[in-house]
Amino acid sequence: MVDIKPSAAIRKNYNKISEICKRSGEPVYLTKNGKGDLVVMDIEAFARREIMLRLRENLVAVEEERLSGKKGFYVDDVAAMMKKAVSEVISGKQK
Repeated sequence: MVDIKPSAAIRKNYNKISEICKRSGEPVYLTKNGKGDLVVMDIEAFARREIMLRLRENLVAVEEERLSGKKGFYVDDVAAMMKKAVSEVISGKQK
């Protein structure tokens, strides 16, 4: 569920908006004069999103290298790297 609030709500209801972000794990969209202005989200959800984006960027880069003929990794090596990456995303930390 997407929460949309007027930007003035952040000043008046910081704690409530913070709780919505933490509870839902989703961003809250703030509007100003009826138009999108800001996005606010829980820091842990943001960290997980950033890790996932980096992982996707790395996967795209590896796929581009593979398509250009570069030698890759053995299946067991990739499985170990993927387990580590999934563990990092789940824990919200990058090692």
